[in-house]
Amino acid sequence: APEPLRDHKPQQAPRGPARPSMAAALPALALGAGLLVAAWRWLWGAARPRRGGSMRGKTVIITGANSGLGRAAAAELLRMQARVIMGCRDRARAERAAREIQAEVGERADDAGELVVRELDLASLRSVRAFCHRVLQEESRLDVLINNAGIFQCPYMKTEDGFEMQFGVNHLGHFLLTNLLLGLLKNSAPSRIVVVSSKLYKYGEINFEDLNSEISYNKSFCYSRSKLANILFARELARRLEGTGVTVNSLHPGIVRTNLGRHVNIPLLAKPLFNLVSWAFFKTPLEGAQTSIYLASSPDVEGVSGKYFGDCKEEELLPKAMDDLVARKLWDISEVMVGLLKKKAEVKEKTEKKAPQINILPRNVEYQAVIKEKACLSDEHNQQCSLPPCDIVPVPGPSENFIKSNKTLTLAVIPLVSQVRHPELD
Repeated sequence: APEPLRDHKPQQAPRGPARPSMAAALPALALGAGLLVAAWRWLWGAARPRRGGSMRGKTVIITGANSGLGRAAAAELLRMQARVIMGCRDRARAERAAREIQAEVGERADDAGELVVRELDLASLRSVRAFCHRVLQEESRLDVLINNAGIFQCPYMKTEDGFEMQFGVNHLGHFLLTNLLLGLLKNSAPSRIVVVSSKLYKYGEINFEDLNSEISYNKSFCYSRSKLANILFARELARRLEGTGVTVNSLHPGIVRTNLGRHVNIPLLAKPLFNLVSWAFFKTPLEGAQTSIYLASSPDVEGVSGKYFGDCKEEELLPKAMDDLVARKLWDISEVMVGLLKKKAEVKEKTEKKAPQINILPRNVEYQAVIKEKACLSDEHNQQCSLPPCDIVPVPGPSENFIKSNKTLTLAVIPLVSQVRHPELD
């Protein structure tokens, strides 16, 4: 009998060795690329610091000097024998960092500089004023101010004074700090101001209708806006300080491995790959701090002001970062926000009371003399009061303020109607 039919399956070709998946290959590729980048940096000396001359006898303030770029800059400037004041929010962390820096420098006390820790919270205008008050009391000179501290893409929160955190810390805090220390910097000229910005300024816009991000908030955009504000501030300050001997320059450090991105959420599974990529392609803090150190110490940039640097070289800015009208408007608004404008108005008012302006009384116009709230009318020819006599208040010299109103001039006080003359009128 014929055999029953059976199901026959086609024979499969023998399998070869399993091929690695693309996901498994990515770490290997990243590691290989990282090794190549590390080798290139070593061969071309990218990791070697570029020091300027000796900083002996010079005082440097660095904000945010307990970690990252600020810490690296503090260590290098200490090696260059500078007196470095670390302005930091957390005093305990700053003192720990100072001990570590001094241990790393490891040089004899007479060869190294001096490291000083001072509390400074840029999210508090009160703290900024207290820091500056102490500096002005204790320091006889200030040669370099490095505005380094910053906060990066944090959730929406406000400073002690009610400002959006990134704009408040990155721009307004440093704006007030710099203005309060300008007198000491001018007295110490030639001196330098270094403003640490970011390449991400390119994605920011200055929206004067919502500087405090109360209408809308995007943490990436707000960071970029604060970095654009840094550049505009530096350029406007450089313009205002022309001829004083104080130079102002801004910079970007590049992409650096620091704790600045602590508010950036990276998926847990992606962290190993991110760490590998950052190790391979990001700068170390010392590499990132090189442009700050260069602008603070190098004789190559003596007298250079109002420029933007990266990798110790001058770079071009986008037009929006060179808009002088926006820079001046931002300056004026920042003065109001941090309370500088009110202080200036008070000082001006006191000065005017002590030494009033002298304005010249024009010829052939009627004028009115207001004395003890009584009035006299006269003209230049007859110099007689057409109203009953007034009480006369003697004033030493022509120190009156004249305010023109139509064809009549109102005088605050005058000695005698007949004596209201000025040598330039004769």
